Amino acid sequence: MNQAIVLCAGAGSRFWPYNEVRNKCATPVVNEPAVRRLMRQIREAGIQRAVVVLGAHPGSIRAALHGLDGLEIAFVSVQGVPGTAACVHAALPLLDTSQRFAVFYGDVVTTQATVNRFLQTAAYSDAAAVALVQPVTPPERTIDWLGAHVQQEHIEYVEGHSRDCEHRLCGIYAFTPSALPAIQNNPGIMTQVPVGGMPPLEAELAQSLQTLIDDGEEVLAVEVDGYLVDMDKPWHILEANRRVLDEMSRNLRESVIHPTARIRDGAEIKGFVVLGEGSEIGNRVVLEGNVFIGKHTRVVNGAIVGKAVAIGHQTRVSDYCLIGAYSVVGNRCIVGHGAELDGVMFDGAYLYHYCEIAGVVGQSVDIGAATVCGTLRFDDAETIHRIKGRREFPVHGADSTYFGDFSRTGVNVITQPGVKIGAYTCIGPGVVVYEDVPSRKLILLKQELIEKEWGPERYGW
Repeated sequence: MNQAIVLCAGAGSRFWPYNEVRNKCATPVVNEPAVRRLMRQIREAGIQRAVVVLGAHPGSIRAALHGLDGLEIAFVSVQGVPGTAACVHAALPLLDTSQRFAVFYGDVVTTQATVNRFLQTAAYSDAAAVALVQPVTPPERTIDWLGAHVQQEHIEYVEGHSRDCEHRLCGIYAFTPSALPAIQNNPGIMTQVPVGGMPPLEAELAQSLQTLIDDGEEVLAVEVDGYLVDMDKPWHILEANRRVLDEMSRNLRESVIHPTARIRDGAEIKGFVVLGEGSEIGNRVVLEGNVFIGKHTRVVNGAIVGKAVAIGHQTRVSDYCLIGAYSVVGNRCIVGHGAELDGVMFDGAYLYHYCEIAGVVGQSVDIGAATVCGTLRFDDAETIHRIKGRREFPVHGADSTYFGDFSRTGVNVITQPGVKIGAYTCIGPGVVVYEDVPSRKLILLKQELIEKEWGPERYGW
C-alpha cells in the first residue's frame, strides 16, 4: 500500500482555545506539528503519495508540511463540517481508486511501530476494511469515543459513543476498492448509536464501516502498539507531549552533542543530552535526566531541568528557573529568573520573575511576573471541565491551566485549577481567574479603596 488520505479539515471546536489560530492538526508535539510528525511516520512506513484534506485554518497545515521531502503531497479543500466520510470522498478523485488506500486523521499521535504494523497488516489482508483500535481502560470511559466490538481480531459492530464497546476506533483505517460504495453512500449521520444517542448531521466514516459489516464484508481490527493520543481536547496536548517525550527518552542510549555546542565544566548532568548546533549548557545548570536541546539555545546560570525535557531552537533557559519533568519549551522562548514550568510552551512564549506555570502556554504568550497557577483544589478532587456544555473528566491535566495563543497576564495573576484563557485575551494585574475566560477579552480588577485620616497624632504627637 503506497497511498493515503490525511484528514485535517475539522474546526476543532472541542480543542478551544488552541483552535483559534491554527488547525488542531498543526498543534506542536515536542516542537513539531502533529500532522508533520504523522506524515513522517507514514512516509517511513512506505506511503509514497498523500492527499491532505483541508478545511479550517488551511494555511497552518500547509505551513506545517512545508519542506517535507520524500512524500508526494496533494491538497483538496472542503467547506463547512461535512464529516470524515465526506472528506474521504472529496479526496478520492486524487487517488488511484483501483488500489488500496489508507486514511489517517491528522490529529493522531502514535508510535512508528503502530503505523508500520497497521499498514503491513492492511497490505496483506483480504478484508474490505482494516481499522486501528485501542482497548478502553478505566478511568477512560467508552462513552467518550466511537466504539468497536472486537472478536478474534475482527470488528463485529461499531457504535457511536457506546456504553459497552470495549475498544475505541482510533482514526486510522485502510480500504480496498470494494469498500468505495459504503464510503460514497454514507447516510450523512451516524445511525449506529445507543438509544437516545443524538448523533450530529455528519457523514462519519465509522458508519461506513458498519455498512460494510451489514453487507457481510470483513472488517479487520489492529490494536495500537504502545500509545495513541487523539488530540481532541486541550488536555490531550499534555498527554501527547508526555507520551512522545517518554518514548524519546527511553530510546536515547548516548549523548549526541554537535561539534559547535559546548557544555561548561560547572554543569551537573545526570542523563544523556542531545545538544544542537551552537547551543550551550552553562555553569551551575542541573540536568536531572535525558534532555533534548535544539539549535542556538542557551541553558545557563543555574537552570534546573527535569528528566525527559525538550527545549527548542533559539531559546534561553536561565537564572535558576525550574523546568519540570516531561515538559516542553518551544522555539524562541524565554524561561528566566526563578520561573517554574510544568507543562508545554509553544513558540515565542515568555516566563519570567518567579511565575509558577502548570499547563499549556500558547504561542507568544506573555506571562506577567509572579503569575501563579493553582493545581490543587481544597477538596483534593480533579476539576470537572465543560466542553460545549458537556461535562468532561480528563485523565491527564484536569487541574492544569490552559493559556490561549497570544494572550497575556499582568503581575500577580492567579489561575484556579482547570481554567482556560482564550486567545488574544489579557488578564489584568492581581486578578484571580475562577472560570474560563472567552477569547478577545480584557479582564481588569475593580478595586474598592477605603480612605481615612492618618498622621503623627495617631502616635501621640
